[in-house]
Amino acid sequence: MANPQSSTPTAEIGVIGGTGLYALVDDLAEVAVETPYGPPSDSLFVGSVAGRQVAFLPRHGRTHRLPPHRINYRANLWALRSLGVRQILGPCATGGLRPEHGPGTLLVPDQFVDRTTGRVQTFYDGQPRTDGRTPEVVHVSAADPYCPVGRAVAVKAAAAAGWEPVDGGTLVVIEGPRFSTRAESRWYGSQGWSVIGMTGHPEAVLARELGLCYTSIALVTDLDAGVEAGEGVTHAEVLRVFAGSIDRLRGVLSGAVEALPGTTERECVCSHALDGLETGLGLE
Repeated sequence: MANPQSSTPTAEIGVIGGTGLYALVDDLAEVAVETPYGPPSDSLFVGSVAGRQVAFLPRHGRTHRLPPHRINYRANLWALRSLGVRQILGPCATGGLRPEHGPGTLLVPDQFVDRTTGRVQTFYDGQPRTDGRTPEVVHVSAADPYCPVGRAVAVKAAAAAGWEPVDGGTLVVIEGPRFSTRAESRWYGSQGWSVIGMTGHPEAVLARELGLCYTSIALVTDLDAGVEAGEGVTHAEVLRVFAGSIDRLRGVLSGAVEALPGTTERECVCSHALDGLETGLGLE
């Protein structure tokens, strides 16, 4: 799948997702990245998509060895940025919380709700790092956590790939690895939230803290336990539906990569998130 290289390639766009997405690229360079937050989920795999350099990172590791609550999210985001990435696409499998968001729905959320419990979710904790730096304690706005430019690009790319994408909605992120009880699922739906997943937080917030653009692309693989009667969500069903949609999802990602603005052309809220802040992170 990938060819290790002695020189470190760079990339301007990152994709955090599973190995099935790598079929976008014929020739990948495998890059091992060290970070002051420990190792990322796996090596990064860099290649060209639509004439642009893209770094792929398997969120759970290439053998899916990491459950959602044990992913080193800080290391993942830091590793991507260290290769030059400034815009990130984050496809993820989700459950639908409304009957109209059934399996096969593609939703591009504009909000999330954090229901996780034990995850490290900031770079700005005032604690010394392994490289000797101590970040400042600062507060970055997350009122609108997803890149508005990236969202618009993803919606357009999804429509071009044959979907009828849902533009906007709320992703509720739970701790996992278990799925929700029916009571939890019904409560989430009663709040007006749209889809449910396990990895969208703290990815989006950590990206904002590094001044990166982050766009979530939520593929609905099932209706959550409380939406309809039946046995509830199963892991096998999630994998089956995701696998059946992977070709079209690759089309969405390819189209979005091609249409995203250049790194020096970014003028969204994400690119200005750190303006006026002394972070102490040593960002270049």
